[in-house]
Amino acid sequence: MILQSLVRYYEILAEKGKVEQPGWCKAKVSFALELSEKGELIGVLPLKDKDERGKKVAWGPKEIRVPQMLTRSSGVAANFLCDNTSYFLGTDAKGKPERSLECFECAKEKHLEILKNTDSPAAEAVKAYFETWNPGQASENPVLQPHLDEMMAGANLVFLWKGRYVQEDSEVQNAWESYRQQDEQEAEGICLVTGKRSSIARIHSNIKGLQGAQSSGAALVSFNAPAFESYGKEQSYNAPVGNYAVYAYTTALNYLLKDRKKMSYVGDTAVVYWAENGKEVYRSVFAAVSEPVSDNQELVHGVFHNLELGRAVDLEAVQDKLDPEQKFCILGIAPNAARIAVRFFYTDSFGNILRHLKEHYDRMEIVRPATDTLRYLGVWRMMQETVNQKSKDKKPAAGLTAQVYQSIISGGRYPDGLYQAVLGRIRADQDNSDQRIYKITRGKAAVIKAYLLRNTSYEREVLTVALNEDCKIPAYVAGRVFAVLEEIQEKANPGINSTIKDRYFNSACATPGVVFPILMKLKNSHIRKLESKGMRIYFEQKLTELEGKLEIQEDGTIWPRRLSLEEQGAFILGYYHQTQKRYEKKEKGEQE
Repeated sequence: MILQSLVRYYEILAEKGKVEQPGWCKAKVSFALELSEKGELIGVLPLKDKDERGKKVAWGPKEIRVPQMLTRSSGVAANFLCDNTSYFLGTDAKGKPERSLECFECAKEKHLEILKNTDSPAAEAVKAYFETWNPGQASENPVLQPHLDEMMAGANLVFLWKGRYVQEDSEVQNAWESYRQQDEQEAEGICLVTGKRSSIARIHSNIKGLQGAQSSGAALVSFNAPAFESYGKEQSYNAPVGNYAVYAYTTALNYLLKDRKKMSYVGDTAVVYWAENGKEVYRSVFAAVSEPVSDNQELVHGVFHNLELGRAVDLEAVQDKLDPEQKFCILGIAPNAARIAVRFFYTDSFGNILRHLKEHYDRMEIVRPATDTLRYLGVWRMMQETVNQKSKDKKPAAGLTAQVYQSIISGGRYPDGLYQAVLGRIRADQDNSDQRIYKITRGKAAVIKAYLLRNTSYEREVLTVALNEDCKIPAYVAGRVFAVLEEIQEKANPGINSTIKDRYFNSACATPGVVFPILMKLKNSHIRKLESKGMRIYFEQKLTELEGKLEIQEDGTIWPRRLSLEEQGAFILGYYHQTQKRYEKKEKGEQE
């Protein structure tokens, strides 16, 4: 299903001229070796392109159309008309002259074989070069010396003849096509992707540009040991995929990974997406909606507004109408050494996926501090609530991130690990003295609310956007009481470095029946310190009102002995809502 979708996407891209035809690819090339008519090396031309990375501008290798390059993991195998110094010069910086010479001889044999029946001047120059070049004198060649160190650092090279790349010569291209078609006829079978009889690929091309994978690329389909093979079929013959399908799906996936503005990373998982009709606007809108930032909140709101009205997206920022019924594919992949692991693959109509995202954002909606201007929290920001912000590696758990992403786009249940991770982070963060009032952050409270709404049948009167003053659920009320007790302590001790939350929050959240009697005694001493009589009366009345919402337990107290994990979430929401109400009043007072 994944490969079939990618092949279809490739065919649309090929029709629009956005990707290369089979047998060709784009490669990053650093230097061109200029040849004379007799195959002599007469010059070296550095090839550089401007590479803009955010605000930084760097110069990198130039991307050039070259014959399809091989996937090399070990051994010696030469590419045609584009390769490194080992194959084209017979020298490298690895200190293995014997292997470099072997690589050069391999390249020589391949080029002479492919071009043997081609007599164009460009082809004759390349053949003459390989027949006359002496690898032992490469380091002493005056033409190479100014660039040799940079060239031997793994740079790709191509040949230049009379100002044109040799691969642009029509007769050379014909020779390459003849060789490629002859080479593909070694093994035939029914392709599992297209269903047609065709030549079967022995090794699949690598996928490049995936963070964390090998720089040379990683394989999506591969077999490297007898344990993974069956019926005597070695390597990728074990999963017969035609050469055309291999080229198509790898080209499409490399194209998707190349555009960093229309893909995203959540943890170690790269998420790429595409519409079946190939229109880029669908990718642009999904990128904005799935990972909103401060600059595109209005765009996201407009997309969801049109969705609610049941009409196609037609915004000023989007010059093309989007069909809600258009099929849309989302693929999550992660590096695994020289291979790629598929985290998830989901396909549905574009409208349904947007609805699932909106439902998720609705569940995540919760009152937030005045300084927090983000209405929509993307998956990456959401998963940051599970991470220790003091650690060097702030990446969330890889497997959990992929599960959360898939649950959101499919409208499924959130993984239980998400809720447990947020609760665990809250417990662990209580010893953090920085920004005390935001230990229970908007993001953590939103995740708890969303999880309880989607995964449980817990009382909905707790799971509100803002404070529900009429709620009588014991866990929620206990959280509100804790927030009031903390406020009393802060009023009685201005500038205090730590509050009851630092010492008692975790235990109060789990076993309120044990902790709250202690806290009420502490309250008595704190409230006596308040200078204002009116303030003392206000807090006593507030606590009396809240305690009046609680029923007497079997042990004669009003505090539950222990709270389940769901009830602990309600306790945290009660605390968060009450705290935000407190600061909301303060902000309004300051504005007045």
